Amino acid sequence: MPLQVFDKAFVPFLEEATIIGKIKEMAAQLKNDYNGKKPLFIAILNGSFMFASDLFKELDIEAEICFIKLASYKGTKSSGQVITAIGLDMDIKDRHVIILEDIIDTGKTLHTFLPQLINQQPASLKVAVLLDKPEPRKFEVPIEYRCFVIPNKFVLGYGLDYDGLGRNIREIYQLQEA
Repeated sequence: MPLQVFDKAFVPFLEEATIIGKIKEMAAQLKNDYNGKKPLFIAILNGSFMFASDLFKELDIEAEICFIKLASYKGTKSSGQVITAIGLDMDIKDRHVIILEDIIDTGKTLHTFLPQLINQQPASLKVAVLLDKPEPRKFEVPIEYRCFVIPNKFVLGYGLDYDGLGRNIREIYQLQEA
């Protein structure tokens, strides 16, 4: 059943149960890799809030989470500019840090942000992403943990939006082909 958001029609792509299943797999891997290390998860808002919440609920290790806001999208296209609206207010020196991102496509956001974190000398710095969209990648980003590799289609739901709407949808939809 298509979903209409503004002027665009979206069709089902990933069901909620499938998403949660992959997040549980990622949580098990993170638990194995970080047990006893008290990692710090940095979730990038706005899109990663549902992913971060569901992942964090599955982690039964000692861990912390904080949120920052970076943005590079306008409508269905990347603006090419990364804006920091809410910055990191924690000391990450000698901490094991995992970045939580909803989607990585061009790689611009993390390509711009990761060097800032590296300069703060964390013990380790890894990236965990819900959706990896490699086709439009313009900047290399090291992704150590990923739930899904997806085709180069605009997606909506489960935290991802189209001009502010659709984040509250439990599934992920993709833009319907014309």
